[in-house]
Amino acid sequence: MAASISVKQGLARGKHALFFPVQRTTSPGSEFRSVRAAASATALQNEKFCLELVRSRDYEGFVCSLLLPEGARRSALALRAFNVELAQVKDSVSQKTLGLMRMQFWKTAVEEIYRDKPPNQPVSNELWRVVRKHRLTKRWLSRIITERENDLDDRAYRNLQELESYAENTQSSLLYLLLESLGVKDVHADHAASHIGKAHGIVTCLRATPHHSARRRVFLPMDICMLHGASQEDIIRGSREQNVRDVVYDIASQAHVHLQHARSFGPSIPAAATPAFLHTVVLEDYLQRVRKVDFDIFHPSLQKRNPLLPIQLYLRSWKKTY
Repeated sequence: MAASISVKQGLARGKHALFFPVQRTTSPGSEFRSVRAAASATALQNEKFCLELVRSRDYEGFVCSLLLPEGARRSALALRAFNVELAQVKDSVSQKTLGLMRMQFWKTAVEEIYRDKPPNQPVSNELWRVVRKHRLTKRWLSRIITERENDLDDRAYRNLQELESYAENTQSSLLYLLLESLGVKDVHADHAASHIGKAHGIVTCLRATPHHSARRRVFLPMDICMLHGASQEDIIRGSREQNVRDVVYDIASQAHVHLQHARSFGPSIPAAATPAFLHTVVLEDYLQRVRKVDFDIFHPSLQKRNPLLPIQLYLRSWKKTY
């Protein structure tokens, strides 16, 4: 009898439960807000990761990015973080095969980004956001990866034109992407970006020479070295003789020529494009300093960061020139 009553009571409770369902501990709206909050926190972490990566590995690019219009700063930092990720592959792997694997990851990542399926990695997630926001041209991203991959071989550039080609495919491509993030589509701005990118690549090659020579690696164009009778061993032992200075003079002069060509387009390009070209201040600063030490690329003063550079960049951005 007791069992019968218990069953009836249970059925009664079940009947009432149909009309008075168990209350949820959280509402659908709060669950949605929790998901959004988690997504927002992840996005913030991705943004911070890119910012710190650029600040630590590309300080000058970091400062230039901070001086961009507010709507383009985060995008610029994401693009520079992508460039840093690729640039550091060569120095961070012990075997070329490992470098090729890293490059393949980024090739696949770019393909997936344009399918709206970015890999779960901070830089690729930020890059996906930038691509969606600005409709960036996939070709420029792919070209940077391909050129960095080809550069995994430790060999000097055969001639200055080969160095310029490398610079065009990497640094100039990055500038094309920065212009797109600023909403600029202009043929004159593209021409200026091409020359600035080449100047940037040449200056980077010069600046990195002491670092590379300490590791018995030389990347200066062989044709110019041969022209002045400077051997790779001269560069590796940090020679400060006149023949090495002559090599540096020729290479630095070509960078200066590219900067002049870039500035010749100044009156023709839209004002919105000039923030993308702030890096000319950095290049000009190095070329002036190397000239003051008579093109002694191993002079200790060239290994120090110019403390006034952020101020110089700010003034140039305020004047809206490059």
